[in-house]
Amino acid sequence: MTSKIIGVGNYIPSQTITNLFFDQHHFMDESGETLKQNNATIAEKLKEITGIEERRYADKEQVTSDLGLIAAQAAIENSGIDPETLDYIIFAHNFGDVRFGTIQSDTVPSLASRVKHLLKIKNNFCVAYDVLFGCPGWIEGMIQANAFIKSGIAKRCLVIGAETLSRVVDIHDRDSMIYADGAGAAVLELSNDDSGIKSHLSASFTLKEKEYLYFGKSYNNENCGNIRYIKMNGRKIYEFALLNVPEAMKECLDKSGYAIDQLNKIIIHQANEKMDEAIVKRFYQLYGQPVPEDIMPMVISKLGNSSVATIPSLLTMLLNKELPEHFLHKNDVVLFASVGAGMNINAFVYKF
Repeated sequence: MTSKIIGVGNYIPSQTITNLFFDQHHFMDESGETLKQNNATIAEKLKEITGIEERRYADKEQVTSDLGLIAAQAAIENSGIDPETLDYIIFAHNFGDVRFGTIQSDTVPSLASRVKHLLKIKNNFCVAYDVLFGCPGWIEGMIQANAFIKSGIAKRCLVIGAETLSRVVDIHDRDSMIYADGAGAAVLELSNDDSGIKSHLSASFTLKEKEYLYFGKSYNNENCGNIRYIKMNGRKIYEFALLNVPEAMKECLDKSGYAIDQLNKIIIHQANEKMDEAIVKRFYQLYGQPVPEDIMPMVISKLGNSSVATIPSLLTMLLNKELPEHFLHKNDVVLFASVGAGMNINAFVYKF
């Protein structure tokens, strides 16, 4: 017994932010000193390392729950279900609703409750709650929904991943160029055939790794006071991911019973193009295999890193045949994987 995806949807914000947007930013280092490289060089280096040329930002009047609602509506429409039949709405995010121009995160009531309200669902026994699990939050929500369905306490679940990272970045930190906004969602129900989630794995590394991603002060020590923003130790994250994510992906695939040569696609969190490529290369090396051509679709170059939204957004694009070089077919075996703040890692194997 397992669960399968019966509908997907996403919301890709309309504001396209190119690397030229950052041309007049005053970038500093941790000590508050102005970076020696000019902004054009910084942007070119960013593109070289992460692959990012553009990212999307939400409109000023939108918040994270608004983005999540649009993706949820699309997933429900795509599934063809009555939303009153949902047993759970699970909303993965990390920073709540942060209105444009403010510094306050709003998470009461939960974003899942807000979406349920806006969907006008009357069923009181449709349980709505949020998941805070770093960038792997949407996958973790899918794993939880699968557990509810397998246990028999739920028949249908809606899992949303949405974020507006543009609202929590330090404009004086060049890492702010990585982050983006977006949303994706999926509806799951009990599988009556051979499709669905075949295995999964989750892990939290907190002994030494807890502070690799954190909330910290602006690099502009004089003007930004005690306001805190998303910060990361990029080198530590890269080393951690390359060491641990391929091992987790292998363990998850091995648990599924499928062989490496049966894998059709890897849908990985769009965090950093070079890092993702290195992770997948290391994953195949564990099997003594070269990386197959077109195994890993990437959209980070145009959409940036929207945290929990990257995987469900990409999945929707694939199922809607929006990527000319990548397609999903019936009976395809796909490995989903993510890494992020916590430090958390998770994965699941899915047969379409």
